Amino acid sequence: MTTHRPPTVHPADAHDLIRVRGARENTLRDIDLDLPKRRLTVFTGVSGSGKSSLVFATLAAESQRMINETYSAFLQGFMPSLARPDVDRLEGLTTAIIVDQERMGANPRSTVGTATDANAMLRILFSRLGEPHIGPPTAFAFNVPTRVASGVMKTDKGGREERTVVRGAVYQGGMCPRCEGMGAVNDIDLTAVYDGSRSLAEGALLVPGYSMDGWYGRIFGGAGLPMDVPVADFTARQLDKLLYGAAEKIRVDGVNLTYEGVVPRMQRSMLSKDLEAMQPHVRRFVERAVTFTACPDCGGTRLSAEARSSTIRGRSIADLCALQITDLAAWVRELDEPSVAPLLAGLRHLLDSFTEIGLGYLSLDRPAGTLSGGEAQRTKMIRHLGSSLTDVTYVFDEPTIGLHPHDIERMNRLLLQLRDKGNTVLVVEHKPETIAIADHVVDLGPGAGSDGGTVCYQGTVEGLRASDTVTGRHLDDRARLKETVRRPTGTLEVRGASTHNLRSVDVDLPLGVLCVVTGVAGSGKSSLVHGSVARREGVVVVDQSAIKGSRRSNPATYTGLLEPIRKAFAKANGVKPALFSSNSEGACPACNGAGVIVTELGIMATVESTCEECEGRRFQASVLEHTLGGRNIAEVLAMSVTEAAEFLGAGRARTPAAHGVLMRLADVGLGYVRLGQPLTTLSGGERQRLKLATQMAEKGEIYVLDEPTTGLHLADVANLLGLLDRLVDAGRSVIVIEHHQAVMAHADWIVDLGPGAGHDGGRVVFEGTPAALVAARSTLTGEHLAAYVGA
Repeated sequence: MTTHRPPTVHPADAHDLIRVRGARENTLRDIDLDLPKRRLTVFTGVSGSGKSSLVFATLAAESQRMINETYSAFLQGFMPSLARPDVDRLEGLTTAIIVDQERMGANPRSTVGTATDANAMLRILFSRLGEPHIGPPTAFAFNVPTRVASGVMKTDKGGREERTVVRGAVYQGGMCPRCEGMGAVNDIDLTAVYDGSRSLAEGALLVPGYSMDGWYGRIFGGAGLPMDVPVADFTARQLDKLLYGAAEKIRVDGVNLTYEGVVPRMQRSMLSKDLEAMQPHVRRFVERAVTFTACPDCGGTRLSAEARSSTIRGRSIADLCALQITDLAAWVRELDEPSVAPLLAGLRHLLDSFTEIGLGYLSLDRPAGTLSGGEAQRTKMIRHLGSSLTDVTYVFDEPTIGLHPHDIERMNRLLLQLRDKGNTVLVVEHKPETIAIADHVVDLGPGAGSDGGTVCYQGTVEGLRASDTVTGRHLDDRARLKETVRRPTGTLEVRGASTHNLRSVDVDLPLGVLCVVTGVAGSGKSSLVHGSVARREGVVVVDQSAIKGSRRSNPATYTGLLEPIRKAFAKANGVKPALFSSNSEGACPACNGAGVIVTELGIMATVESTCEECEGRRFQASVLEHTLGGRNIAEVLAMSVTEAAEFLGAGRARTPAAHGVLMRLADVGLGYVRLGQPLTTLSGGERQRLKLATQMAEKGEIYVLDEPTTGLHLADVANLLGLLDRLVDAGRSVIVIEHHQAVMAHADWIVDLGPGAGHDGGRVVFEGTPAALVAARSTLTGEHLAAYVGA
């Protein structure tokens, strides 16, 4: 007789959890956590509560480190060495694929097409089907120059040498020779380069960094240029040498140096770089002195005449890259060529993925550096949509950034699609629409910084709503429309705006009020504001570009707060201010002011240990003997913004200049951040608010803010609205590019662009008060705002 035993679970199926034990990375406080695999888990909590520390710095970092360890020691030598996160035990990890908000490289040669392999596929297509045939795929690459070679070519074959004489062999590349594949040529305004009324010794050169006190003065003198004659009185030959002189070796004071004209040196050191990557003062000079115009030879396409002459069905590769991706996808679908069928199938899938993810309005020739954080993140997602991999952990950092409520629904479908293929999806998110689709929620808090780092709740979304956590209480918050709106004090006229996809837009933006510019992603909001408003006099712009900073940078150095504090310490103790900088004379000699000793171990993880001499305080012991109000400089830098504002606001340590900066930091919700905390440990939302606090100090009548709710918890949005109100009540005009319905509801005036994205947008579809927009329900924004406020 056969007996039926109850089915037992196979040992391999028992590993359905990711177990975290004793996580202490950054502000985490010994967290223990079990996360379900093959489910969608959303991590919530106020900005700075430890979400990124848990998801990115612990789970994803350890997964990547363990994968790297599977490679040979030789290969690991070429890879970045990753330190092991501060955690006791991690079990059940799977391969992590990180899709973060980092902007795509600011390389001016990188475009949407080159970043996603779409260009590579098109180049192969043209090398096979293009008429006339001009060469291999490299003949259509704007990063490859055409080379002509002559001479003797040697080939070793079986111990004998074979020689071939080559005469005028052409290796065809697709780079336009005039602009070197950049698509733009620059014209330099010489009046911004030098002041003709002054001599070189008097500082005639206006280019940043060209000081005559150092080596530059010796080089120009050593090259035979008159140093004490006004530049206007130079002979034609002397002026040509100063501005355009070719590189030549010279000897100055017994040292071999190279002299080169100012313009070619500028072109190499400044103009070949991306504007966004430059220091602010250099960028201002370049914007003033240089005008960039589309290359007259290639018309801005970056491609050589040969590459543009080869066509498929009457269209060149340049024509196709300029098309909106939705139109390009339609053109590719009509192409029926059995000889390249697999290539066409791959290209169709790639282009359809753009549309599916809400980026169909882009074109392949769009420079990658011009994409917003949200667009860059979705572009990175594209390569994973059609992946056959399963049982992978996908880690997303606020995937709804920069998305209109209409587009968030589409993003939610994509996240669920990835989960349903059998993957674990971990999402750091603040938007209630995405929290609502989670299978599992982990809420961190209760506060931020040193007040956070604990798990306040884990479970279902319904359980979160019922819980008494900050997120639970605010999850169903809905802003109400204002009963009365402010009256404008004037208007800012925009006429005939046609940047990117704008269709000769005429609009009057009201001044003296809170004006919100909205519309679906790609409708032309940023093009309107940055193209027609941002460059005007008296306009202060707080954009989405990431703030640069190393572990030596902190909120005190970034905001300029350290300067008045150092001066106050110096005055109170009768010593030099430089002593109170850990990057200058006061630095601990053992760790050079870093506070830690970093030991490189080749292919093994780099070890960081607290400096034993200064105990992590970064200053020499003698510097710490000097005090202000009973506290030394290390103790002041260890204070939170709130504590420091109290300490420097009154009493013996009163420092009004520092107190003003601290109050602005508190205004943007950064009261919990420590003054000496390295910028590298701040989250994306914290960095943006740090930049907002810094730029609020600039004197301007009009403030332009690009999606200031990025990285903000639901509870913090109310604080931001209070800050915007204070700016307006102080007589400023505030223009905000925003998708968050709470900000729209709080606005005095709304300008809605659309109706769609790309060439389906670029028009003003509504302008008026939020109440009128809700009442009309004539646009996508109107419908979603009406649903949000319950109208």
